[in-house]
Amino acid sequence: MRATLMMAAADLCTTRGGLISAVDPDGIAAEVGIEPGDRLLSINGHPLRDIIDYQYYGADEELTLAIQRGDEVHSVEIERDYDEALGITFAEPLFDGIRRCTNQCPFCFVAQLPRGMRRSLYVRDDDYRYSFLQAGFVTLTNLDEEDWQRIGEQRLSPLYVSVHATDLAVRRRLLGNPDASDVVEQLVRLADMGIIVHAQAVLVPGLNDGAVLSETIERLLALWPTVQSLALVPIGLTSHCPRPLEPLSPADARAVLAQAEEHRPAIVPRTGTTWLYPSDEMYLLAEREVPPASFYQDDAQRENGVGLVRLLLDDWALASSRLKRIPAGGLKITLACGTLIAPVLAPLVHEASAVTGADLALVPIENRWFGASVTVSGLLTGADLLAALADRDLGDLVCIPRAMLDEDGERTLDDLTLAELADRLGLSVRPVTTMSEVLDALERMRGSREGGETRD
Repeated sequence: MRATLMMAAADLCTTRGGLISAVDPDGIAAEVGIEPGDRLLSINGHPLRDIIDYQYYGADEELTLAIQRGDEVHSVEIERDYDEALGITFAEPLFDGIRRCTNQCPFCFVAQLPRGMRRSLYVRDDDYRYSFLQAGFVTLTNLDEEDWQRIGEQRLSPLYVSVHATDLAVRRRLLGNPDASDVVEQLVRLADMGIIVHAQAVLVPGLNDGAVLSETIERLLALWPTVQSLALVPIGLTSHCPRPLEPLSPADARAVLAQAEEHRPAIVPRTGTTWLYPSDEMYLLAEREVPPASFYQDDAQRENGVGLVRLLLDDWALASSRLKRIPAGGLKITLACGTLIAPVLAPLVHEASAVTGADLALVPIENRWFGASVTVSGLLTGADLLAALADRDLGDLVCIPRAMLDEDGERTLDDLTLAELADRLGLSVRPVTTMSEVLDALERMRGSREGGETRD
């Protein structure tokens, strides 16, 4: 047994494995003595590169785990029911480090970031594994043959691909990569593997709109059902952009929406779905009403800002029915938001104030950190929030967009915590996504007031 363990240690000395951060006390891993701080190096002899390997190779009922604790590697044999989880949580989903982007996109948002933000925001990732795990968009420009074989073997589907343009010369220019492969050929290869793709095109005026966009739509539509959806997203430019690029104008956005509608007659008969999704920002920029809920038949592009405004409006249609049950005169809530969504929120806030008697104050915040051309709520910083709300009567509570916080809902882009924001403003700060959450807060505040308290 000692020789076997030493051989395992020698074979796996170059494998980092996954650092275990937590173990379910009622799970199998805890039962066999696995502890936080251990590293899981392999399962059934397969070295683990990431949590995908862990899930793929760990699906068997009989498992042999190589566990590293300190300088020693231990072999642990487990028999379990097929659906019985091991109860292991890892510190990071990727065990061998994130795949960095090697492109030089002129509109790369990371390259437009000023100093003083969360360190993780400066990582230019282009990792197909994050595409599979977290619906992050990748370019497919850094895959080697081993990656392609793995995608097929482990059925890493769906993937989210930044196509931008199917014209190879245009795409290479957009990626700043003269060696980028033909994305259509890559998508055909994924089709042969049975991999589904959700695509996006970030539109840069004068580069991949107009005739180039029509070609992109037509060639990707021809690849349905492999390409299940295509989102059209306006270029995002900050005042720190190192390249002389122009944002989409309202006229540009209207032209894109008109172009999308021109393709509808070909899309619906082929796919039976909407398939082509201009982002919410495109509609707001064009000053057009967002489509009804029936338009958004696939929520795969939701992280791309597709359909969120419709969710907001439909949520309000339901939530507003209880307004009369919330008499809240004397209470005040300040609601902060980006300037783009403010015209949509304003009538909802006005209706809520008029019916409940509460003073709901909407404060659109100009983005000074990135520049006034950045108008979405998700890119507001704590510094801009504090500056915009300084010297105001904020009332009893400040509601901020949940989108301006990190995945855990704790930190802003410039690394301020909710507690720090509340301390500087002198009252509670609550992240919200919908107006129904604002009404929930209002009801709780009214209940607290009736119980003798005046703050949320």
